[in-house]
Amino acid sequence: MGSGTGLGRVRGLGSARSGSHHWWLQRVTAMGNVVLVLWFLFALVRLPSLSHDAVSGWIHSPLNAVPLALMIINVCWHFRLGLQVVIEDYVHGGMRVLALGLLHFWTFGTGGFALYAILKIAFAGTPA
Repeated sequence: MGSGTGLGRVRGLGSARSGSHHWWLQRVTAMGNVVLVLWFLFALVRLPSLSHDAVSGWIHSPLNAVPLALMIINVCWHFRLGLQVVIEDYVHGGMRVLALGLLHFWTFGTGGFALYAILKIAFAGTPA
């Protein structure tokens, strides 16, 4: 006994058994976002000021740069997972491939630029 009709099983119609993995990844990254964004907000509130020098000095510390980089990676990953589902559900035909390509390009590009900025400040500091 299987689910669906015999013809459907032959054609490969039905569950691809990969949706639960995507669903769990969205939930895990959402929980990571809650923890990391709350850490980020509390850390910013504790700064004496939000001046360029204060924030750059804060990022220069490895105890702040590493969680900040993890937050960027997690937010970008969660963003990609969520919009991928929307595109797969509502965009059809050739536009779907284009939209998914743009989504991946935008997400990796934005994340890459943000990580570069964090690492540049963390390793080099601010120019005097």
